[in-house]
Amino acid sequence: MALKAIRAGARNEAGIAAAKAELSARFGDRFQTGEAIRAQHAHTTTYIPAQLPDGVAFAESAGDVREIVQIAARHKVPLIPFGTGSSLEGHINAPHGGISVDLSRMNKVLEVNAEDLDCRVEPGITREELNTYLRDTGLFFPIDPGANASIGGMASTRASGTNAVRYGTMKDNVLALTVVTADGREVRTAHRARKSSAGYDLTRLFVGAEGTLGIITSITLRLQGIPEVISGGVCPFPTIEDACNAVILTIQSGIPVARIELLDALQMKACNGYSGLSYQETPTLFVEFHGSPESVELQARQFGEIASEFGASDFLWTTNPEERARLWKARHNAYWAQKSLIPGAAILSTDVCVPISRLAECVAATQEDSAAHGLTAPIVGHAGDGNFHVGLLFDDKDAADVARAEAFVERLNARALAMDGTCTGEHGIGQGKMPFLEAELGDALDLMRQVKRSLDPDNIFNPGKIFA
Repeated sequence: MALKAIRAGARNEAGIAAAKAELSARFGDRFQTGEAIRAQHAHTTTYIPAQLPDGVAFAESAGDVREIVQIAARHKVPLIPFGTGSSLEGHINAPHGGISVDLSRMNKVLEVNAEDLDCRVEPGITREELNTYLRDTGLFFPIDPGANASIGGMASTRASGTNAVRYGTMKDNVLALTVVTADGREVRTAHRARKSSAGYDLTRLFVGAEGTLGIITSITLRLQGIPEVISGGVCPFPTIEDACNAVILTIQSGIPVARIELLDALQMKACNGYSGLSYQETPTLFVEFHGSPESVELQARQFGEIASEFGASDFLWTTNPEERARLWKARHNAYWAQKSLIPGAAILSTDVCVPISRLAECVAATQEDSAAHGLTAPIVGHAGDGNFHVGLLFDDKDAADVARAEAFVERLNARALAMDGTCTGEHGIGQGKMPFLEAELGDALDLMRQVKRSLDPDNIFNPGKIFA
């Protein structure tokens, strides 16, 4: 990633002015143009500079979204969908100006079909709000990217997270969508059936499209039964290779681990300091098992035997909910723990994903790279599916340090691609990963551009993302 790739595009000044006037007349206080609120709806999570929209429209229904799209389409004005703003690659920036469409007020559970293990929700509901609502049904939605992201945003970026090794990613758990398209229609991509051979898979087309093809107005989700017992554990290893190799053998052995997270020694140091823990500051796996009392005990024992083959010591596991919550809270706070290592430093959070057989090699090479260049770059990863994250700390006011950071990220992505991996396992492309997507897919980008032109001929939906 290079800052020079984050640039402003052409603006339709007359169209923006006309759309703002029309939106203000139609939505009143639900359309805001103050600088503070526009800044809240631009990118702020990593060091990618913010590019503010010209206004923020608060949608409260699918009808509102249709009207906003129709107004923007008439004036050829960009629209940037906004959920909670937790994305990491500049997805909510407005490089061409335009209107941020805030969907956070569209946060209802529309229906729950407990017998069919599915539900339909509005895009603004967050994963924590949804699981709180579902608790009394005995069901839960398992995708957990760490941040309390909106379900619409998670679908748009094809999110995954800590539970993906057992429950899959958003693409595996979205059954259907309703989407407002560029002509202002609301279309339904599928019904609730668990499988279908009916035409193109439009659901999968919009899942992961990052808001570039339309605005999602409802999502039908696959649900799971809340496990009878959940056990969690912490397992330290002598080296990062030992920890990764234990992950590989665990997966290859068919142990149905629900979560298996890798933290390197530096990340463990950060978590201990930030979350007040006292774990060994060595490469560590956080693991979790779901099932009956007998099955989770068996799974933990089997994992412990594998871990011991790779030099693990003191594998500690528990079914106590408070102890597990403390463990996973520390994992979910990994980003803030990373920032605490160098107070005041900028952070560039990036991810790659490789075939699991190459995970140990890729992580070890990445550690060697950061050490060789004097960089502070703790690693945490969803090791069960070969996906890991690097939180690179640097001085964003020092041009030389910025250049070192960007060169490191370029090498990281090249390394993952050379191992037949991908430049992003779950962050998405946005603005920050655009150069690496071209290196990964080559001519396939032309097909994506053709789809974009066909569905969004005036390029109003989140322009300047995924590809130029």
